[in-house]
Amino acid sequence: MTERSYHHGDLRAALLARAVDEVDARGAEGLSLRGLARDLGVSHGASARHFRDRAALLDAVAIEGFERLLRAMQEASEADPITTAARAYIAFAIAHPGLLAASFAAKRAEDPSHALREAGQGVLDFVVALLARGQEAGIVRDGDPEELARIAFAMVHGIAMLAVDGMLYGVAPGQATDEVIAFLAEGLGAARA
Repeated sequence: MTERSYHHGDLRAALLARAVDEVDARGAEGLSLRGLARDLGVSHGASARHFRDRAALLDAVAIEGFERLLRAMQEASEADPITTAARAYIAFAIAHPGLLAASFAAKRAEDPSHALREAGQGVLDFVVALLARGQEAGIVRDGDPEELARIAFAMVHGIAMLAVDGMLYGVAPGQATDEVIAFLAEGLGAARA
């Protein structure tokens, strides 16, 4: 590809897509804006017009990671919103461990961008809203939906990270997912619905 093919404003999208693929496949450690520009056949100066530095690129990758995770949870949450969203979270983590790790790492950085903080918070806000709707429908126990969401999020994220890190010790990820979701559903009162 030549620089000319990016004159209509899609170099940023191409850089971001390539960066997401790289991070998803190999993690964020080796990601280089110069390398991405070289791979796309453009100058480093052209790429710098869209991402001032590696940190800005990683922020954009992290935002994309959180947005993809949220979409996966939203798409999976129609039939049984709480348990299917939890399954979608775990499946996303297993399928995209590098992207999810980079998203959380960027959010923990010293000064994450406002957009990144919002993207990360959006995932938790979605869980809060699911639980609040479940309370309104009488299938989730009473209590502060934000507190319940933090507990549910910790359980689901925890089992996802154990699966990603290969620390389930002889238990298949699917079985571990079923166990944590059954426990979560019982704890939230959803199993009695």
